[in-house]
Amino acid sequence: QVQVAESGGGSVKAGESLSLSCGASVAMVAVIATAWYRQAPGKERELVARMSRDGSIVYADSAKGRFTISRDNAKNTMYLHMHSLEVEDTGIYYCAINPALKNGRWYGSWGQGTQVTVSV
Repeated sequence: QVQVAESGGGSVKAGESLSLSCGASVAMVAVIATAWYRQAPGKERELVARMSRDGSIVYADSAKGRFTISRDNAKNTMYLHMHSLEVEDTGIYYCAINPALKNGRWYGSWGQGTQVTVSV
């Protein structure tokens, strides 16, 4: 089974930056997709950014222009660089390998999450 772990969360002021990292026990170039999700209190888990096996990237509209997803294949590590953070970006950020939602249940390999809190 694949092990996944995120790190880098913290508390920042609006307008500041944070970088998250995700280490996995699998070669990320060998999986279908790697992605960052986040979940705010009382809300559903939502996609932030996704990188497919071929390197193609999809960002949530809220992340475009402010967040950058990248990958270091040699280190089996994925990053999410966030700048110009807003209060609405607050939530638990999860790293996922081959995430899939079926019949209301999440599948794939997920990290434990790292908290990002943005305040005014």
